[in-house]
Amino acid sequence: MTHDEIRRHELSDFLRTRRARISPADIGFPAAHRRRTWFAARRGSPVAGMSATWYTWLEQRRPISVSRGMLDNLARVLQLNPVERIQLFRLARREPAIDSTPQREAISPRFQRMLDQSDIMPSFVMGRRWDVLGWNRAARAFFLDFEQVPSDERNLAWLLFTHPALRSLLVDWSTRAQDTVARFRADYGRYAGDSHFVQLVDRLNAVGPEFAQWWPRHDVLPLSEGCAQYNHPLVGRMVVDHMTFSVVDNPELRVVAWLPEASSMKKMRRIIAAFRGGAGVRRVSSIASTARPARRVQSLE
Repeated sequence: MTHDEIRRHELSDFLRTRRARISPADIGFPAAHRRRTWFAARRGSPVAGMSATWYTWLEQRRPISVSRGMLDNLARVLQLNPVERIQLFRLARREPAIDSTPQREAISPRFQRMLDQSDIMPSFVMGRRWDVLGWNRAARAFFLDFEQVPSDERNLAWLLFTHPALRSLLVDWSTRAQDTVARFRADYGRYAGDSHFVQLVDRLNAVGPEFAQWWPRHDVLPLSEGCAQYNHPLVGRMVVDHMTFSVVDNPELRVVAWLPEASSMKKMRRIIAAFRGGAGVRRVSSIASTARPARRVQSLE
């Protein structure tokens, strides 16, 4: 079989198994309806807009193309969960439309425990709009104390342009910030139509003159591994590698981790030890007292 024939075979089997899980009564039809005739939907029925013939052709593995709207309707009728919905769109060779309904993003206690065990590597978890959802003590010590930042301002892009601690930490802030905008732009395009993403960009344009200058360029870069130099107020210049990982159970979540190079490992340990002793909290308080007021990001939950 060709690749396309295999894809159509997989789509057919997927649809049949999903259809077998539910009964006509589940979607408002009398129990007497045969399973294959649910989709012959008359005007005003619970599955209006779905053609029985069109659906039958899908199960028959015919080489037809279906619209996003039809796939969305089919996902609703078959009561697919979010993962199954994505699978349907992939098998039909369509990109699923972005659900702009506000979704609460969070990490599990088990995931947080994994972060907490990474004592020497500053790490945090970002949501799809770059909201910082979880972090470890090393991240609080090295970057800033996220627990002292209001929850509606815990967004990496927002903090990069509004928080003096991050600006002073990065060597060659301008270059690093432009690269960050390009990576942020790639995720913005991935979720085009997300109204909360749009609102965040509007606020960044208003508060960050550099962001407003770079955003219209439409530069894009992938989230990837690399190496950067930092100038920490406690220990001076450091060289740190950084890596980004997707979470298998929820690819919209990314773990970002920093691993000091050998020459900077002792410095990182010193930073973390000082934070345990309270120096980090005093540093955050001192920075906060001199920072210019920042407009808050509207809650994305």
